[in-house]
Amino acid sequence: MSPLPEAELVRSSVQLYRYLLRCCRRLPQGHIQQHYRHAIRQSFKVHADEDDPERIQQIIKRAIEDADWVMNKYKNQK
Repeated sequence: MSPLPEAELVRSSVQLYRYLLRCCRRLPQGHIQQHYRHAIRQSFKVHADEDDPERIQQIIKRAIEDADWVMNKYKNQK
């Protein structure tokens, strides 16, 4: 189960970044949203120089799985 229906359409790092920020909007307001937005930005900066397409797809897959876990963790707290 993906947090948003667009998960299967994510193919590039920019699409992933926008997708994850949209997921953040569905989290409870306040510090939780700020924490995950910051974490997304930091991860994007850390992996910005990645140029191996296979590794990029691994990162995208893992990020979507992690977003799914976070969304399920907070789904009843909004």
